Amino acid sequence: MGRSRYRFIYPDHPHFMTLTVLHWIPVFTRPETVQILLDSLRFLEKEGLKVHAWVVLENHMHLVVQSPDIERHVARFKSFTAKQILMYLNRTGASTILDQLTFYKKAHKVDRGVQFWQEGVHPEWISSEVMMRQKIDYIHMNPVKRGYVDEAEQWRYSSARDYMGGVGLLPVDKLW
Repeated sequence: MGRSRYRFIYPDHPHFMTLTVLHWIPVFTRPETVQILLDSLRFLEKEGLKVHAWVVLENHMHLVVQSPDIERHVARFKSFTAKQILMYLNRTGASTILDQLTFYKKAHKVDRGVQFWQEGVHPEWISSEVMMRQKIDYIHMNPVKRGYVDEAEQWRYSSARDYMGGVGLLPVDKLW
């Protein structure tokens, strides 16, 4: 995963991770940018990525995912979504956000003019059922703790509805 010192301990086991937009810039305030994330996860699910839980907030997302090829899946996800979101921002004339992403780009990223994601994902290996439940609760309660909704399942961009018996925007694998 690039220059990050964080590693996937057991690649084929579930891992909790956070993906953050560079400098915490609020890009996921538009349904179209969130849709790019969800479409990419759907595609990777067809290639063997299991999504156990997820949430998207205005400038970051949390996931619990699993795959025998998790590092490659995460790298592809970040690369593809960055390109697609940058194209969307260019197409819609979001020059302020694009200027910020250019300004905060890390100096060693010489192969590009703009950086979208912060480096790394800080993966945490889910080592027990207790830890899995704790991470899923953390993910689902994130919008509640921020005061965006009163109940976790009210947040449109999360898997909370799936765990409460409803149907969310992205299929999740609840067997872990």
